[in-house]
Amino acid sequence: MTREVLATVVILTYNGERYLRRILEALRLQTELSGEIEVLIIDSGSTDSTIEIIREFPEVRVHCIPNHEFQHGRTRNLAAKLAQGEFVAYLTHDAVPLGPHWLANLLAPFSISSNVVAVVGKQAPRAHCFPLLKYEIRGVFAGLGADHGITLYQSPPGAIDEGMIAGLGFYSDVNSAARRATLVGSIPYREVDYAEDQLFGQAVIRAGLIKAYASGAAVEHSNDLSLSEYGKRIFDETVGLRKIGYNIPEMTKRAQLTLTLRGIVGDTARILRDPAYRPIRKLYWLVLNPVFQVRKWSSYRPASTVALDDALAIAGGSLEASRR
Repeated sequence: MTREVLATVVILTYNGERYLRRILEALRLQTELSGEIEVLIIDSGSTDSTIEIIREFPEVRVHCIPNHEFQHGRTRNLAAKLAQGEFVAYLTHDAVPLGPHWLANLLAPFSISSNVVAVVGKQAPRAHCFPLLKYEIRGVFAGLGADHGITLYQSPPGAIDEGMIAGLGFYSDVNSAARRATLVGSIPYREVDYAEDQLFGQAVIRAGLIKAYASGAAVEHSNDLSLSEYGKRIFDETVGLRKIGYNIPEMTKRAQLTLTLRGIVGDTARILRDPAYRPIRKLYWLVLNPVFQVRKWSSYRPASTVALDDALAIAGGSLEASRR
């Protein structure tokens, strides 16, 4: 007798060959689930070996769309409509589940209350990740809740402090899950250029529903970016947040210098204490990591000042635009 589909794991792919096989192998190992899982891939025109890798896993369902039809929110909504599971878990094509209990831990908060409609899982940076990004990722997820536990976020409707909504609603669909009924019903993803996940998390809080953080549902994930790409990503993130209404003041040159120096000093101390780095590697990063700090804040400042209706200027600093 076939059990009901408990969850659909959705992976959005575009030239995702680097990590996709590891992801699909990890999904085959998931245990302690009360129902069946299905894996649904939506590919938006990959030109590498992504499709060939998928064919190695006959249990995977694939839906292909033209590249020009991909849009972060719209494509995730499409996946929810196609999904057969009660819950929809989202992974990016470079987020590798860690351990056989990843999905069980990601779904566990839903059993606490029917008002839990969305769950964020933990991200662990890759071993080769540059220190600035490594420490930022660790800091963000340490701030969401204690390891080996579940943290719930809720605010009664009408009692929301708009100054706190960004923190309460923090969300990342690199590694997340939501009730399918919520996604196809009252709270779909917004079709915006950037930060569709943040808007989704905020909508959950504004509705008086519960968002959870499940630290036991961890994936290995950190963006594999060159120095140039990292700066453009910072630009995209900052402009994107401004476009959806985040109050980001214009940064002065003095503030840029202050934050750059503060970041260099802080990261230097962390590198020196970091047991993951051998002496030669510490020396390597002590020399190179400050360049990433310089790149970060030299990209952040123009992103904070560019006119949001200046499409040409925005495209000139954008990683997304450079990849089209």
